[in-house]
Amino acid sequence: MNTYHSILVCVTQQKACERLIRAAVELKEADGNLHVIHVTKENWNFVDNARDGEVLEYLFTLSKSYGAELTILNSDKIPETIAQYAQHYGIELIMIGEGPQGNQSSFIKRLSSLLKDTDTMIMSLPSPCG
Repeated sequence: MNTYHSILVCVTQQKACERLIRAAVELKEADGNLHVIHVTKENWNFVDNARDGEVLEYLFTLSKSYGAELTILNSDKIPETIAQYAQHYGIELIMIGEGPQGNQSSFIKRLSSLLKDTDTMIMSLPSPCG
């Protein structure tokens, strides 16, 4: 099994995303870095949505238990924001959930094209997290 020094896990406001975090922990080198990110549309406000806020608090606590912080960024250009973050932090592996019926393929293609000049790999796991 390959291990990675720097992993970025992309989560949504779903508790099922904990599966991605736990999978990343298994792939991370012992002295490696784990990053967890949630990119929201610019007009989204989780403070007004108790359920989303509760889920993000859960994912924040889970991330912290593995030595990672959950970063929340607002942007309408989600693939571009993730790519910039990955490049800034020297991410080797980005993990995302496939979502229902693999509907993330256009997202993955866009993200891949933005990272084409890097060694960053993208791994998608079947998950209700998308």
